[in-house]
Amino acid sequence: MDILTGAGLAAPAGLNAYIPLLTVGLLDRFTGLIELDSPYDILSSDAGLIVLTILLVVELFADAIPGLDSVNDLVQTLIRPAAGAFVMFAADGGALDLHPILQALIGGGLAALVHTVKALGRPIITVTTAGIGNAGVSSAENALALVLSLLAILVPVFVLVVIAVLFVLAIRWLLHRRGGRART
Repeated sequence: MDILTGAGLAAPAGLNAYIPLLTVGLLDRFTGLIELDSPYDILSSDAGLIVLTILLVVELFADAIPGLDSVNDLVQTLIRPAAGAFVMFAADGGALDLHPILQALIGGGLAALVHTVKALGRPIITVTTAGIGNAGVSSAENALALVLSLLAILVPVFVLVVIAVLFVLAIRWLLHRRGGRART
């Protein structure tokens, strides 16, 4: 894996911290697509896979319930960037000649940016749909996190294009929503 894979895995950690981590752990454990070095091979250990699965189930539940999703986003404000940095380090495996602080800033920064867009957009979805849209949006975010995680591993260059397009669309949507509120 390389910097593109790491960045491609870090961004979806902003949507759901556990999907990229669990994806990497499962692929290391059951396929030859990824080989994690120590200490990152903790992700593919029995304990790592169990803990990540439990955390993912809790996240899936909390993120689909109006109100609780915003509390979850608040709690995840530190976890998602940390997961992005961790998966960036895991993807590197020591092969890149990047300073660890730069890697942490790239991985954590991408996850934090995605998380911020998600956290700012979720209350708007809750209000505009009276909470009905939360479960659907949460499912779409989780599906996107899984697809982006897999693309980051299989086609790293493509995932960066997808992320750039999604950022532009998300920012345009947020600006449009914000502008619409100011006019009413």
